[in-house]
Amino acid sequence: MRRRTVRSTIFVAPGPRLSYLSGPIMSDSQKFPVAAHALAYLAHKQATSAEHAISSAELAASMPTNPVVVRRVTAMLARAGLIDTRAGAGGGAWLKVDPATIRLDVVLRAVGGCTHLGVAPPGVKGCPVGEMIPDAVSAAIVAADTAASERLSRITVADLLKAAADRP
Repeated sequence: MRRRTVRSTIFVAPGPRLSYLSGPIMSDSQKFPVAAHALAYLAHKQATSAEHAISSAELAASMPTNPVVVRRVTAMLARAGLIDTRAGAGGGAWLKVDPATIRLDVVLRAVGGCTHLGVAPPGVKGCPVGEMIPDAVSAAIVAADTAASERLSRITVADLLKAAADRP
């Protein structure tokens, strides 16, 4: 059987690129930065009750990204018990937990961990590499997730705000 090579070209539109994501579809690799940013913004604005809720549009404008992306991430943060949300006009998100106690490893788990690293594809029987590499790649992904969680466990949302305030 003859193998065919498929080539593709990626076109990049001119103009400004957005910091996190330019559309309503979110890659797994964007969930954590959006979540950390949203939590830091809520803490900065002292949004700690429904009366001080921050809309998804305001959160999205601070990143900048699409409000749909923000709503998807805030839903994950709400399921993790870090924030509360209210839908509709006058709705938004607010912190349920003190930012000094929200560790970034908890945020990472709330949005699915290091899932953006992917899953190793199944190997090919009879191939000396293909039979062993999936397990090795899976172990490397687990190691990366463990290392990221360990390091992020030492950083809180309040630390993010302090680091931003300390910048010249």
